[in-house]
Amino acid sequence: MTRSTGPARPGHALRAPVATRSNAVPAGAWWLWALGLATAASRTTNPLLLGLLVGVAGYVVAARRTDAPWARSYGAFVKLGLFVVAVRVVFSVLLGSSVPGTHTLFALPEVPLPDWAQGVRIGGRVTGEQLVFALYDGAKLATLLICVGAANSLANPARLLKSLPGALYEVGVAVVVAMTFAPNMVADVARLRTARRLRGRPSGGIGAVLQIGLPVLEGALERSVAVAASMDARGYGRTAQVPPAVRRTTHLLTLGGLLGVCAGTYGLLAAQGAAHGLPLLLAGLAAALAGLRLGGRRSVRTRYRPDHWGVRAWLVAASGPAVAAAMIWAGAADPDALRPGVVPLVAPVLPLWPAAAVLIGLLPAVVAPLPGVVTPPASPSDSKELT
Repeated sequence: MTRSTGPARPGHALRAPVATRSNAVPAGAWWLWALGLATAASRTTNPLLLGLLVGVAGYVVAARRTDAPWARSYGAFVKLGLFVVAVRVVFSVLLGSSVPGTHTLFALPEVPLPDWAQGVRIGGRVTGEQLVFALYDGAKLATLLICVGAANSLANPARLLKSLPGALYEVGVAVVVAMTFAPNMVADVARLRTARRLRGRPSGGIGAVLQIGLPVLEGALERSVAVAASMDARGYGRTAQVPPAVRRTTHLLTLGGLLGVCAGTYGLLAAQGAAHGLPLLLAGLAAALAGLRLGGRRSVRTRYRPDHWGVRAWLVAASGPAVAAAMIWAGAADPDALRPGVVPLVAPVLPLWPAAAVLIGLLPAVVAPLPGVVTPPASPSDSKELT
């Protein structure tokens, strides 16, 4: 595998260093940044702010992603987000909505339902307020998916697994495999479609999808077997002898801490429990960290070349939560700007200082090291495309 500096990318003029093994941004920092943007998206239905969040995530991905297989999945997440918006609108048209409206666009034949299905309808009148509400709601969910896709494109899954605490290695394997399935599947589909086009065969349509599906599943199975064999050869899963009292204390602290984090997060997001949310969240974090620290004693594995969290990594990790905090504060100060009404139907307005806060999410495009171009070795699976 070779690495070169590659072509200039957005932000190159800002003289950011080229990423190496020692100064690359850890995968956890990218996920904290992306989850912060996703949290900010969950606080608003303003399409202008949601579009700004998508633009920020897309710019950072374009500026700092590599050409590794997992980095090619961002486009698939964008398409998935558009599909979610379309499905949300179709369901609103077919199944109706609780949003009252006066601007009738058209009417569908309504299917009569029995008495036990009161409150549910199929067909009927479709209003402009109903469609706008469905668009806002679908755009919020699509933005969440796109932010997760940005983390998948920027974070190295292997490095994310390596940086997990010792008490979470077993769970971490399942999580990392789940997160890498979509990027690897997208890369396999793109590679096989390219092979079909080079051979003069159609790469679209139901027939092509059916012929590509088997090699994709075969490649996924081969990767799973190879990962399992390599983990078994390296002694993965060996644990140290831990007294039962320590094990029970670990479980109690970890589970109680996670419950405290969930309750504290809900308190911060809910207006009624905001006063008690922060102390409960901090107490839950402290208990969970103590449980993870105590549970790490049962792991006897060591880390080879652990990730280094420098100033650039902390800036990347902090930019996402900063956007989320600003959006939560804006929601408490001016909720109408973040959630434009649809009854009466009015055009959304871009609030200035929440929009400026969203731009903090562009910080990784400035401070993160420039990625090099990774040239992977030739894979024998490229020739497994069905004839």
